[in-house]
Amino acid sequence: MLPIFRSSPIEAAAPSRDLLSNSVVSLASAIRRRKVSSVEVVDAYLRRAEALNPILNAVVQLNATAARAAAAAADRALRHRDNVGPLHGVPFTVKDSFDTAGIITTAGTSGRRSYVPLRDATPVARLRAAGAILLGKTNTPELTLSYETDNLIYGRTNNPYDLSRTTGGSSGGAAAAIAAGCSPLDIASDTGGSIRVPSHFCGIAGLKPTSGRIPRTGHIISSEGVFQSFTQPGPMARRVEDLIKVFPILAGPDQIDPWIVPVPVRKPNAVALRSLRVVVHGDNGIRSPDTWCIRSVTNAAKALKAVGCRVEEFRPSDLAVTYELGNRLWRAAGSATVRRLLEASGTTEVSPPLRLWLNAPANPPEDWTALLEQFDHARRRMLALFDRCDAILCPPCAYVAFEHGATQREDLDSGFSYSEVFNYLGWPAAVVRCGETDKGLPVGVQIVSRPWREDIVLALALELERAFGGWQPPSI
Repeated sequence: MLPIFRSSPIEAAAPSRDLLSNSVVSLASAIRRRKVSSVEVVDAYLRRAEALNPILNAVVQLNATAARAAAAAADRALRHRDNVGPLHGVPFTVKDSFDTAGIITTAGTSGRRSYVPLRDATPVARLRAAGAILLGKTNTPELTLSYETDNLIYGRTNNPYDLSRTTGGSSGGAAAAIAAGCSPLDIASDTGGSIRVPSHFCGIAGLKPTSGRIPRTGHIISSEGVFQSFTQPGPMARRVEDLIKVFPILAGPDQIDPWIVPVPVRKPNAVALRSLRVVVHGDNGIRSPDTWCIRSVTNAAKALKAVGCRVEEFRPSDLAVTYELGNRLWRAAGSATVRRLLEASGTTEVSPPLRLWLNAPANPPEDWTALLEQFDHARRRMLALFDRCDAILCPPCAYVAFEHGATQREDLDSGFSYSEVFNYLGWPAAVVRCGETDKGLPVGVQIVSRPWREDIVLALALELERAFGGWQPPSI
């Protein structure tokens, strides 16, 4: 019998056989102290994935044989008192947009249907070096460029809280797998909300770090071109404490990605909540959110005020123009970039969401350079916001998880502006569950701070998780 879910996290000091709801922190501690074996943990997650994947379609490559062998080796190392890493014996999955040595990596595009990389992407290699064990790959839309996780190779991923609804994208396979207990941790990527929207739709925790924090080496959208400044890898998990543990392992230059900066990672437990100034907006002035998203932000603001944060309702005046300029830049670069990626992948049959990118008109060079200048002016004006505050609290998206296929409606596009604008700015942002709808769908909130202050983002996310309980198990 598979371990059942619990509705609350397990303390590391008191590990439980309920392995499928334990945090990464508690699993790592229990394995290291030999309260549970890595073989038991890995096997529990593999069996859960095998049982649920027929209805979720979240894990597209299962690395079962190699994972079980690695778990046995991890247990032997502990018996021999070998030095072990901070994630020794803990399983994880990785979004299928990251290269994994010896395992098919498609990035959701048909030209890479049988592509097997020789090397791990840098984030994958760093987790393995920390002792983590790769369970498999999670589903993503083609080239990660859609808010619906669906592609022509593996098909559609379903939301574990309502199978008729989307998990979001592009890290929708990761979010579904984590929420349903098929994985405790996933390494994903975020170019326009791809970590934060699925975390919101599936009720888990996710972090998009500052642009320049984590190398994109081995990711389908890497360190070249306009998209590189928008794209950041980051961790997704059920608990904020796991983001805090994994983020420093992933951060820092790899001497390959030229844009990564060696900025020290600060500790969230050193952040004094009472000293923080938080500005809140429920409506960003671009697309009004639904009632559930507004309610969660309002409740989260009250919770932060209750612990001493100075909370003020305020919407930055330059938010809408920054979004508009960033969106123009995204679309202007998108068509040519997507064509080159498809050509490099050998893809001839393209999924419906990606066809929209191929129809974008090209920009003359003089228009392009003017757009870049206007965009940088807007980014500079937005940075002045931090003279007024330390963090921003707002929705991750204007909607909760909607029914499959709705992302084809162009009238919904502006609802993703809540996450996209912070990719354009390059600021760190996290999402944590702070409520649910009357139908039991998760509702998250987004916390944002100035560049390099992931510690503030994570400290506030941790407090909100304490206040509202964070991830809650689906009934599947």
